[in-house]
Amino acid sequence: MPGAKPRFLAFTRIGFAARGLMYGLVAYLALRVGREEDAGNALAYLGTGGGRVVLALMALGFAAYGIWRLADAGLDLERRGREWKGLAVRAGGAGSGVIHLGLALTAAKLALGWSHGGAGSSRKAEGGAAMALHMPFGDWLLLLAAAVCAAVAVGQCVKAARRRFVCHLRPDVRESWWVLAAGCAGYLARGAVFATVAWMLYRSGTDRSASEAGGLGDALRFLSGPLRFAVASGLGIFGAYCLIEAWYRVLPDPQFKQRLKQAAGR
Repeated sequence: MPGAKPRFLAFTRIGFAARGLMYGLVAYLALRVGREEDAGNALAYLGTGGGRVVLALMALGFAAYGIWRLADAGLDLERRGREWKGLAVRAGGAGSGVIHLGLALTAAKLALGWSHGGAGSSRKAEGGAAMALHMPFGDWLLLLAAAVCAAVAVGQCVKAARRRFVCHLRPDVRESWWVLAAGCAGYLARGAVFATVAWMLYRSGTDRSASEAGGLGDALRFLSGPLRFAVASGLGIFGAYCLIEAWYRVLPDPQFKQRLKQAAGR
């Protein structure tokens, strides 16, 4: 990989690659196998034979990626600032960090041969919706969650339209057509998934039916025909873009040792 980087950042790059492989698996299962799965169940597809070695590497990568995201959110490594837009992006990065630490745990369990006992995104979404509906104003909580997902969907599409995703890449590849094509297609597909999840949450809240909520796999099942094919293909292309990020993304060093020494000296 280009340049001499600290070992932690090398594992973070493996995390970007693992993320790409995960999206590629989701796309492959949807397009070739006919199974619309969430991230955890897609990883379970690798849970036999030599796939366990891949899962072990993915677990390390996901863990480093998750820690780096949390460090970025807390320390503002990518200098997003303290205005509301910057804070919102950092909060989203923190959420991504927590999710990828969960994926690290899932991949580690599968690598060790343990069954994927955790609930998939579908059951988690339904369980969360059921819990919300038992609370006062629970339907409004679901509508709020739908609004958040809709906002994320718009953000993904805006990122694709304005090509904001290239700002974190090395300058020599930012205008390459293959980078722009992969990023735009991938972020549009993610926008479509978030929009579909938002619609399912909206229906769950308005109908007061927990079973109508869902996650990634449910969103793909909800779509039909050419639209499902386009979105699943776009997720596969997003996986390719994650591989591009694994190689070309500029990663600020969190400098954990230096920061700990500074904190200890105060």
